Amino acid sequence: MDPTTAGSIRRGRPRGDGFQADAGRNLTYSIVQDLGRQIVTHVYTEENPFPVESELCRRYGVSRPVLREAVKMLTAKGLLTARPRHGTWVQSEARWNMLDPDVLGWLLERKFDNGLLVQFTQMRLGIEPEAAAMAALHASHTQQQALRDAIARMEAAERGEDDPLLSDIAFHVAILEASNNRFFQQLTEFVETALRFSIRRTNARKGVRLASVAEHRAVADAVLNGDVDAARHNHRALIQGALDLLKA
Repeated sequence: MDPTTAGSIRRGRPRGDGFQADAGRNLTYSIVQDLGRQIVTHVYTEENPFPVESELCRRYGVSRPVLREAVKMLTAKGLLTARPRHGTWVQSEARWNMLDPDVLGWLLERKFDNGLLVQFTQMRLGIEPEAAAMAALHASHTQQQALRDAIARMEAAERGEDDPLLSDIAFHVAILEASNNRFFQQLTEFVETALRFSIRRTNARKGVRLASVAEHRAVADAVLNGDVDAARHNHRALIQGALDLLKA
């Protein structure tokens, strides 16, 4: 959203029963999204510093507490820093929280960056094969069924009966969840955000509409059969193939 039109964000009318609180949260989130995109796209720089609180309150038509909550959220994402009597400043990109799904999404939206996707895929190479191995050991019946459902969705997408992107993402999320490692599980939203860009790119490089269902099924079968080594190996081969395409 352009800064000149940011004032178009409006608060919902209080209705009681929690509606006003929900409207406040939604408004704060809208401001975070707007300002976050502006920071990431370098609207605010050393030459054009981050606006003062009173200016932002006027722009968005909100109270100081609402604006301060939005700034606090952006600070937690590493985008801003505030010092008493020095105001609020944009942090250098090196300090941004790259594991935050919002930050990653804004970075990928601002301009296509193949190098960023390469680095993301390298990170996946160090995490997802091990998650698959752990899933082979620890997946519950419910998690195993979620993996079967994801493969079924990919097969349906192959027939044109489901969404190719969403079914592919569902598979990778199911693997992370089935690992039953809380750290891996907390990466699901981050991975989903990046995969929305990465999958389209690698499929386009291969000249296909959908990723190989057979390669994904090989991972799923190994997990469901409790074959730790095959789960790790097959998932590594799957991600390495994507990395090779991004580097080509």
